Amino acid sequence: MKDTLKKVGLFGIGLWALTEDKINELSKELIDSGEMNKKEGKKFVKEVLEEQKKQTEEIEKRINAKVQETFKRAEVVKKDDLKALKEDRKSVV
Repeated sequence: MKDTLKKVGLFGIGLWALTEDKINELSKELIDSGEMNKKEGKKFVKEVLEEQKKQTEEIEKRINAKVQETFKRAEVVKKDDLKALKEDRKSVV
């Protein structure tokens, strides 16, 4: 089983990219080859999907943080800030 997991890179960087169908397919292969029983297969699929969700959420957090950091460095004006400046300008005139 460990060799199969290594081949797929299941616990590596690419877990978030696997589809649920591929995960089920891998589980079926492991069951068919006798490396796990059906109960273990269901548990395996559940655990992999949970880990996949965690990895996806972590990637999204990192991307969002990088986007925010990029906007700060680029000194992009936020829509709310621009609106406030326009309102201030109107009140002065």
